[in-house]
Amino acid sequence: MQDEIDMTGNDFENLFRFLRVNMATKTCVFEEIPQEYAGLGGRALTSTIVAREVPPTCTPIGPHNKLVFAPGLLGATNSPNANRISVGCKSPLTEGIKESNAGGQPGGHLARLGILAVIVEDMAKEGEWWQLEVSKDHAKLIPAEVAGMNNFEAVAKLVEKYGKDCSYITIGRGGEYKLTAASIACTDRELRPMRHAGRGGVGAVMGSKGLKAIIVNPEGGKSQPLADEKAFREASKRFATALSEHPITSKGLAEYGTAVLVNILHEAGGLPTANFTVGQFDKHEAVSGELLNQLTKERGGEGIVAHGCMSGCMIRCSGILPDKKGKFQSKWPEYETLWSFGPHCGVGEMDAISKYDYICDDVGVDTIDVGVAVGVAMAGGAIPYGDTKAVLDVMNGISEGSPMGRIIGCGAATTGRVFGVRRVPAVKGQSLPAYDPRAVKGQGVTYATSPMGADHTAGYAVTANILNCGGSVDPLKKEGQIELSRNLQVATASVDSVGLCLFTAFAILDVPDALPAIVDMLNAKFGWQLTGDDVVSLGQRILSTEIDFNRRAGITQAADVLPDFFTDEKLPPHNTTFDITHEELNTVFNWIEEKK
Repeated sequence: MQDEIDMTGNDFENLFRFLRVNMATKTCVFEEIPQEYAGLGGRALTSTIVAREVPPTCTPIGPHNKLVFAPGLLGATNSPNANRISVGCKSPLTEGIKESNAGGQPGGHLARLGILAVIVEDMAKEGEWWQLEVSKDHAKLIPAEVAGMNNFEAVAKLVEKYGKDCSYITIGRGGEYKLTAASIACTDRELRPMRHAGRGGVGAVMGSKGLKAIIVNPEGGKSQPLADEKAFREASKRFATALSEHPITSKGLAEYGTAVLVNILHEAGGLPTANFTVGQFDKHEAVSGELLNQLTKERGGEGIVAHGCMSGCMIRCSGILPDKKGKFQSKWPEYETLWSFGPHCGVGEMDAISKYDYICDDVGVDTIDVGVAVGVAMAGGAIPYGDTKAVLDVMNGISEGSPMGRIIGCGAATTGRVFGVRRVPAVKGQSLPAYDPRAVKGQGVTYATSPMGADHTAGYAVTANILNCGGSVDPLKKEGQIELSRNLQVATASVDSVGLCLFTAFAILDVPDALPAIVDMLNAKFGWQLTGDDVVSLGQRILSTEIDFNRRAGITQAADVLPDFFTDEKLPPHNTTFDITHEELNTVFNWIEEKK
């Protein structure tokens, strides 16, 4: 894309800065953006920086890895749902490149300060903990006042010092322990550390640097300047209209959260249950979005239906679940969280799963990899299947640093090795999320081939396989799945670079004017002349960069495959297997092969 079109219009390099933070020397330097990074944001920028500046074979929790925080290109504008943040590094979980994405306020705040990326380098001395203060013209490392605390306590302490107008990026004890499923927490609009860059162990990398917290003070920041304000305003309204007209982005997600998928996947026979042995769960209604909505309304108090996690959110999928007394209990657990601790582990109690979710947010670990790890431990006989109290004890053990807690906190692949489990649902060391690839085969293609490891968000084939969104591809047949996953992986890479919430993809796929509106917003902001084809080219370029890093790290096409039990064992109720061959999977990134 950048080879064909000038992406530096509207004085791009002068609009933004990099903040480069060296944890060994304690220096914080604002830098002009090098020409090779001009025109990039979000995932495009994190992956390009990691690919250029991180040795692919380095130790992920060593001094040569870098941790990059980057808002998207439309951050700090009036575009709906555009204030997400990408976090990039070499993953200690997959040993490959990683971009993990989060909502909350920090992405928008960094964009308002004109900071296109924070690049954290080297590492502090073992046992040292620091916090980074970032404001309009100031960046400074000071000794951390919140070391040893989990996220909720740490943020409360930081708010006492820095105030309620800042946003906060923190790690809990999971990151301090450098667990390979550790996450990075971003605060939402109510300053709760519940929006996580969850996957790939990015929290372990932050912990290895000795960086406990980042405080982002947006005071003095401003909305990004626009090359054509009128054109941007009109394009933004068109995109908002697309989101407001689509039934999923306007109503479904607001009313039921992502948990709306529980009953849908159960009916489709693709809800992985008891460590991926069957595709339906007899207690599915007890962990459904419909029940979440009902409990929130019945309990009242501090509960909220249709709640946005970041400024500018129109979709509002992140409700607040109150306890039986109406007090805050947790955010609405995401579909993947409800699944991993629910059907996967045989737990059919909403309040129990909500508590596990809160613990994950507090300790700072990925709900998917940890929930899957618990189910794998159950398969290995270490935890009784469906025992809610035993699961709670294990979850508390993560914060305590118990041996079992540390095992579970390192994810499913590690847990499977420790307990000698043959059927471990993981690709490139990262656990599969909540869609069985034998019943949602397009999702299986994404799991196998994404450079991120098994990741549903990398190419969300559930759209056409299950929801008939953006077309329809039979989820039980192999035909059309390669093309579906390929197109979605390319599109998602671009969406992650713009800073848009993934859920805007429902409208992008179904509303003809949605993608043109995004392209028009980019052109109006930067003075570019992009087309829809350029968005495709950008996605391909990002994926090519990520795959090249993985190849140089030693991760070859041989790793682009699902565990063999998915091809060997039939999944009830449809009794299907994943029958897409390795040779067929190797054609997903066909534009790379064509260049060889």
